[in-house]
Amino acid sequence: MGITLPEEFTNRMKSQLGDEFDEFIRAYDDENYHGLRLNLLKNKGRTIADTFSLRPVPWCKTGFYYNEEERPGRHPYHHAGAYYIQEPSAMLVGELAAPSPGMKVLDLCAAPGGKTSHLAGFLQGEGVLVANEIVPNRARILSQNVERMGIRNCLVTNESPDRLEPYFSSYFDLIVVDTPCSGEGMFRRDQIARDEWSPENVATCVERGRGILESADRMLKVGGKLVYSTCTFAPDEDEMAVADFLAAHPIYHIEKVNVTKSEGSLEADGWMSAGRPEWANGDE
Repeated sequence: MGITLPEEFTNRMKSQLGDEFDEFIRAYDDENYHGLRLNLLKNKGRTIADTFSLRPVPWCKTGFYYNEEERPGRHPYHHAGAYYIQEPSAMLVGELAAPSPGMKVLDLCAAPGGKTSHLAGFLQGEGVLVANEIVPNRARILSQNVERMGIRNCLVTNESPDRLEPYFSSYFDLIVVDTPCSGEGMFRRDQIARDEWSPENVATCVERGRGILESADRMLKVGGKLVYSTCTFAPDEDEMAVADFLAAHPIYHIEKVNVTKSEGSLEADGWMSAGRPEWANGDE
């Protein structure tokens, strides 16, 4: 393996995965995949179809893999907002959220704007999209990307989630919470994420995430949808966080997602797997 993982992380993953651990570790030496997602507010694909060598991402209708040597992030089309450079796995969040035009939508932890722009593509300029980021520098980047992608129905806010609550009480039809996490999913390409990781940081992220979810609950309409995502493998931040939230808010239930290859569903069979209830409280 070409990178050194934190020892405590490795030991925990070995305990979590059991027989799957060796395959998990080997994946760190596999080829990296690079993705871009078309911006349907500006372009339907015609402008880049003959410019880059693209292969479709199975679980995202507007997502494509690209060859790294083509550097689409440096192309004028990128600066014009024709597409957004995004990890293929991250595209699943927007596809599962899939808001309808006219809905009121909140991206609560939005910077740098990948999921915001994905949600905007579904809304097609109709409805209200609020993109919030608590860190000022990241909020500025978020604003720049909202402008670059041509999103006209988006309000960018720079607030803590609890300070938004009085203004948006029971307001949103859909809230996406891509909560700040310990970043274990970034270890493969981010040395800083590996260096900053610790069990204590995981615990800090759990507490912070709990507060963010509480704020999301207060801003969601009855009957609305809450989409929760992280880029970490830690059960404390994933399965256990969801289980604790459901226990405290019995009005919610988990929506079963069809990710098999069939007409009208996401083509994610063999790529995605469900959560592991045994890593939380054993409930579904």
